[in-house]
Amino acid sequence: MSGRYRDGYGIPHLRAADHEALAFAQGQVTARDRAWQIEVERHRSQGSSAAFLGLEALAWDSFARRVRLDDTARRCHAALDPATAAWVGRYVDGVNAGLAAGAARAPEFAATGLSPGRWEPWTPLAIWLGHHVLFAGFPGKLWREHVIRRLGPGAARLFAVDGHVTSGSNGWLLAGERTDTGAALIAGDPHRFIEAPGIYQQIQLACPEYDVLGFAVPGVPGIAHFGHAGTVAWAITNASADYQDVYAERLRRDGDGVEAYGPQGWQPVHRHVETIEVAGGDPVEVEVIETERGPVISGGPEEQPEVTVSLRYPPRVTGDLGFAVLPALLRARTVGDLDAALDGWVEPVNVVLAADTGGGLLHRVAGRVPRRHADNGLRVVPAWEPAYAWQGWQPMPKRPVDQVAVMANERSISAGLGVEYAPPYRADRIRELLGERTDWRAEQMASVHTDTYLAAAGPLLELLADVDGLSAPAQALRDRLLRWDRRMAADSLDAARFADLRAAVVHALATHPALAELTAPPAHPEVFTPWLTLVPRIGYALPSLLRADLPGLDPAELVRAAAEQVATADDTRRWGERHRLAPWRALPDPAAPPGPELAGDHDCVLATSSIPGVTDLCGRGPAARYVWDLGRRENSRWVVPLGATGAGPHHDDQLPLWVRGELIEVTDDWHRLTEEHDD
Repeated sequence: MSGRYRDGYGIPHLRAADHEALAFAQGQVTARDRAWQIEVERHRSQGSSAAFLGLEALAWDSFARRVRLDDTARRCHAALDPATAAWVGRYVDGVNAGLAAGAARAPEFAATGLSPGRWEPWTPLAIWLGHHVLFAGFPGKLWREHVIRRLGPGAARLFAVDGHVTSGSNGWLLAGERTDTGAALIAGDPHRFIEAPGIYQQIQLACPEYDVLGFAVPGVPGIAHFGHAGTVAWAITNASADYQDVYAERLRRDGDGVEAYGPQGWQPVHRHVETIEVAGGDPVEVEVIETERGPVISGGPEEQPEVTVSLRYPPRVTGDLGFAVLPALLRARTVGDLDAALDGWVEPVNVVLAADTGGGLLHRVAGRVPRRHADNGLRVVPAWEPAYAWQGWQPMPKRPVDQVAVMANERSISAGLGVEYAPPYRADRIRELLGERTDWRAEQMASVHTDTYLAAAGPLLELLADVDGLSAPAQALRDRLLRWDRRMAADSLDAARFADLRAAVVHALATHPALAELTAPPAHPEVFTPWLTLVPRIGYALPSLLRADLPGLDPAELVRAAAEQVATADDTRRWGERHRLAPWRALPDPAAPPGPELAGDHDCVLATSSIPGVTDLCGRGPAARYVWDLGRRENSRWVVPLGATGAGPHHDDQLPLWVRGELIEVTDDWHRLTEEHDD
């Protein structure tokens, strides 16, 4: 029996007669529930969002045009096998069938004057690219190039924390020996920008071939990252792999054309001009140039190679985005099926944990990482040197699971594939917590999700402990922080004072002569600014910078001065009063009240990230939480920060649960669901 059903939180549960009909139903319900969201993403993927969002969207649109997102999606779609192309096409048909009804429910369309458009067969691929083209953090190479040019080659890794990455997640797998039921549990939470509505869509997809529930990406068919198919379940984190390169390009004009200097000398390259419409402003022309390395994303023929760089990334090179993996995941019944399917995965490069009801366990990396010179991973490399060309692909590592496996973006299973990884604090803390018992149940996993212990506070507090010559108020502050339990609890005054001390040290470092050369960012496009601004880079790398050998830098003196500064401040707010949720909205509401108070911080397991030295607000954090129970799927749990839909009563009804760390029991019994009919 086919139909569209909902649970009490408005989460869609879909049944259809066959695989393609189910894809249509998924596209249609997504358009009805998330019309504004997916239309924004469609426009962002083709670089046309400034036409209704205005000047603030221009930087992204310019990047999307220059990096050729839409063209890459067309190229990858053209290479799909017929069955996958037909499946994606039916999803697109469903979106087009549901957009008008969805737009009528979303007030943002009227507010911006936007009319719902028509999706092309390749639009889901373009949306996937748009979400992940910056996921590997290639702008970090632009930053390291800036550091090397200003401070010398020895400073290349100065801002590593074991390297802080901008996208991460937690995930863990407990084999049956460590659970109360004797069946495996998989749990975790992907850390991404918190968006309204969210990047992950809770959904159940059922047809005679399969019955899978999990998190879909709105605008993309299937369930890619986190799913439970009854007999097998899977989850991912970012592998922190390095699979995108930036090349310094020498360009020159040749009449109406452009030439680039490569290993074979000067050669003509692709060049055309596109126009971006801007709401409330004049149209802007963008010159699109592509060399043999890839699209030019910064600079141009009139600028120096220092700022003129091209991007080389696997889907653009191969014309393959790995979309054939998505239907294969839905059909998987065992970890062997998943493992075989994931051999075709491309981007982003992920660490995968999976388990099945037969006792099978899987811990592997999936994706495509090129072989090339070590410097490619570190910095911008010269396009004209043949030594920096790609030389095939790296093998993807696998590792046996000994009862427990943890993935938290640290330097672990994917260590040979990247340059910068997340510090080990989250991974070590999760392992410590999981080691406390051997009878875990699904409902107990929230205690791990919500742990607020901040091990990353250690280096700063150790320095503070050794500082002498403090005034009486600063001495009292030191004593207080050394007694602090290092938990970033929302109701903690001590956590707030630690954040004050940390911010003061960050600002002191940012104005120190040793780093003065880095104050002015390199002249790259605005879209890369988050990676190229000194204060955030210091904030994330603070533990390693406090140990760095920099000329004239006395870390103890910096900490002493910061303690004196904080000790005389009169801010008495608790951590949660300052650490509030600030989700990204394509159309911000200036009248919106402050977000809810949050516990946690960026290096806690509860990774509600702030930017030390910039803001205590949280824009990045657990974009979903899940527990997959392989014993009984109905014991599984999930939650998202806001809700199942972009408008209506379910747009934020999960938020209070998410803030408290609670999880919703999964409903996969169709008799407990309510059938929904078209309006």
